[in-house]
Amino acid sequence: MGAGRGGQRSLPGGANTVRRPRNTVRTARYTARMPPTPQERRAARHRADTGASAPAGRRGPSGGRKKPITVDAIVDAALALVEREGYEALTMRRVATALETGPSSLYAHVVNKEDLDELLIGRLCAAIDLPEPDPARWRQQIVDVCTQLRDQYLRYPGISRAAFAAAPSNLDTLRVTEGMLAILIAGGVEPQTAAWAIDSLTLYVNAHSLEVALADRRSTRADDAWVVSRDELLRRFAALPPSFPHTRHYARELTAGTPEDRFTFTLTLLTTALPTSTAP
Repeated sequence: MGAGRGGQRSLPGGANTVRRPRNTVRTARYTARMPPTPQERRAARHRADTGASAPAGRRGPSGGRKKPITVDAIVDAALALVEREGYEALTMRRVATALETGPSSLYAHVVNKEDLDELLIGRLCAAIDLPEPDPARWRQQIVDVCTQLRDQYLRYPGISRAAFAAAPSNLDTLRVTEGMLAILIAGGVEPQTAAWAIDSLTLYVNAHSLEVALADRRSTRADDAWVVSRDELLRRFAALPPSFPHTRHYARELTAGTPEDRFTFTLTLLTTALPTSTAP
């Protein structure tokens, strides 16, 4: 009995049966064993409540002595790096070095730097305590949530930059949006206004946190003259030409207050301006 064309084998009685070529079988088996793509891993992680991927074993002689690579381990290493050196120092290569591995090992769990950014913001948002919406205290509740978010950002200098121009899909990040939306709607804010208010509030928190981080970092550099004291600002304003009468006259008002004072003022201003369908 010989093999016919197309992988067919002749059987007694003249009947033929189709036989899959051996290379096709081998390819099918290999494909079945292939790990999912980074995009598939990311989608699976977003569907899961834990947000963590399965540990990846280490290879090489020292593999058994090293902790396995996981999403949580990558996020921990990234946050530690940002806390020490600021967000500008964060790269996939630096995180890989901290974990004693190569960048390619990280891509088994994180799609790219933008994906890591989203995971970092999600980790910080997971620490936000969201209150039960109270129609009588909704403005203070919103200010409290924004203050918590700012405090998380300031622990890791410059990390709020990771939240700019990003459409969040991380469940922990969306949990904060959900909580803020619930507070505003409970306070009588119309849904569309509430949605845009959240955008404005979080944008301000991000920008404020980034400015504070940049100012703090610049103030530690002896060769940077862009950050000056209030006294120096007052001297500069006093030296302005007469074409700046208001700036010269109200120099103390323009330079008054701490970053905390200005932060609270702006959030109060934004929330007070929101129209509601109920009495404030």
